[in-house]
Parts: sequence; C-alpha cells; structure tokens
Amino acid sequence: MKFLDLAKVHVRSGGGGAGCVSFRREKFIEFGGPDGGDGGHGGSVWAEAVAGLNTLIDFRYQQHFFARNGQPGMGSQRTGKSGEDIVLKVPAGTEILDEDEETLIADLTEVGQRVLLAEGGNGGWGNLRFKSSTNRAPSRANPGQEGVERTLWLRLKLIADAGLLGLPNAGKSTFLAAVSNARPKIADYPFTTLVPNLGVVGIDGKEFVMADIPGLIEGASEGRGLGDMFLGHVERCAVLLHLVDGTSSTIAKDCKTILRELEAYSGALAAKPRITVLNKIDALDQRTLARRRRSLEAAAGGPVLTMSGVSKAGVPEVLRALAAVIAGSRAAAEPETRPWRP
Repeated sequence: MKFLDLAKVHVRSGGGGAGCVSFRREKFIEFGGPDGGDGGHGGSVWAEAVAGLNTLIDFRYQQHFFARNGQPGMGSQRTGKSGEDIVLKVPAGTEILDEDEETLIADLTEVGQRVLLAEGGNGGWGNLRFKSSTNRAPSRANPGQEGVERTLWLRLKLIADAGLLGLPNAGKSTFLAAVSNARPKIADYPFTTLVPNLGVVGIDGKEFVMADIPGLIEGASEGRGLGDMFLGHVERCAVLLHLVDGTSSTIAKDCKTILRELEAYSGALAAKPRITVLNKIDALDQRTLARRRRSLEAAAGGPVLTMSGVSKAGVPEVLRALAAVIAGSRAAAEPETRPWRP
C-alpha cells in the first residue's frame, strides 16, 4: 500500500427538506385543519479514527464527500426522511485542518474518536407547526436549512514513542531492523528510506513504538533533498534518537546540521528530549572511537552513547535509555490517582 500523509477533501452536508403545506380533507370531517409535516434533517459529515489504517491513500482517489438532503414533508403529518450521514474513516493520528492548512479543527489521536465536520441542515416546519388559536388555517411552511460546504486538509502524523533522526545513511533503518520486526529497505546510497517506517521494540519486558523517517540534509528546511516534509511524524514522539555516522570525518558538522534543521522546523521539536548516539563503532578502532566521541559530545552539548546496528554492540544500552525517557513521559501524562480515604 502506498504511503500518503497529506490529502485535501471537499465535504458538504445535506440540506434540510422543505416543510409541507397541506390540509386534511376527508368526508364527514368538517374541520380538518392543517396537517403538513416537517422536512427531514440533512445528512452530516463526520470523521472517525479507525484501527487498521496507516495511510491516507484512500483520499487520493476520492476527494468529494457529499451527504444526501432531507426529503420534504408530506400531508397527514408525515415528516420527510432524513439524509444519511457520511463518515470519513481515517487512521489514528490524523489532524484535520481548515482550508488555510493552519487552523486545527481536530486531532484524532485515539481509535474511536469522532468529530463533526459539516452538520446537516434542519428540516423546515410544515404548516401544522404554525397553527394557533388565532390562525386556525395557516398556509405557510418553512424551507429547509441549507447544508455546509467546506474544503479541508487531512494530515497524518504517525503515533510513535521514539523517533529516529540523522543524515542519510546514518544507519537508522539498519538499527530499526535490528531491534524490531520492521523490514525497511536498506542500501548503501543516500535516501534509501523514502517513507516513514514503524517498528515495535522490546527491551526488559517493555515495549514501545519507534519511527524511522527519511534522512535530513543541510537545507532540508528550504526543500533540499526530501525536505522536512516527514518531520511531522516525530512531533508526537516522547524522545528523539539522533544517530550519527561514526565513519564520517565531519562528525561535529553532521550533528550540528541536524540540530539546525530541527530548530528551523519547530522550536518545540528541537526542545524534545534527545539521545545522541555514535553509530557504526564496529568500523572504528578504540583510539579513533574515543576521539570522535569527544568531538560529538562537544557538538551535541551532552553525553553520547555508542553502538553498532550491525553487530548490535551497545544496542541494549541505547534501548534502555529510550525506554527510561518514554516511561517517564507516560507517567507524567497519566492523571494522578490518590487512594480514597473516608
């Protein structure tokens, strides 16, 4: 299935049916009076987060979603049939934005969440509604309320606990394949990863979801390479894992390049907890490793872990560091529960 994380849709709710002007006319009934029914309610348009979806590809082939109008009222006090609702089924983690692509309407982060995108119009009143003590035979009825038409954007942000960052060929996909059942494409040329990948990682009986996105390069915020179009998929992560290629001769520059691109994209993303790891240490001798680790610590402004995604040396330590940050984030997000006391 092709991955798509941004889609434009046009929705329109149904209009309400018109009310009916009718009078009861039956043999032997002298004073029949008005009996016009109300119009039916127009159908509404909803969005619902469902399980089993991880892409918005369905909305590439269908962009228009129009609900049916309500039927007009009829005589004998019969109300018109209401139009059926339309439900847009989206994956969990989908943001719904207004036409300006900035105003957030809803953020569906959990399966089962629903949001009303366009409410159907109310049906018009029939002339029976206007009967009163002074107006015994009203001959008026209301038209139905018109539906609502909107243009919306759907933007998917994958829900993961940890996100992988780094330059192309920093070893992100190799690491994800080594610690999970995910099987991303791995090759020795830049931009092997073209779409985000998710994997479930386990360590010490704990599990969390890790997201691998295409690598960033200098100028990604200006659209170079694949740009920063996939950085939104790590915005929900509790911790970022920054992998740096230990075989590179410009380790400090590589690290600062990623940090600058994070700042250019979002200050909130750059402020997230971040663990910096020197990767591919199996290709370095001890002296070179110590020198490059010191250089990376100076550039990152903090401690640096070392590992090899191929030989898996140091991988358990990295996973435990990630799990500790994620556990702290989950504990902070849970509401505080106090024991009940009489």
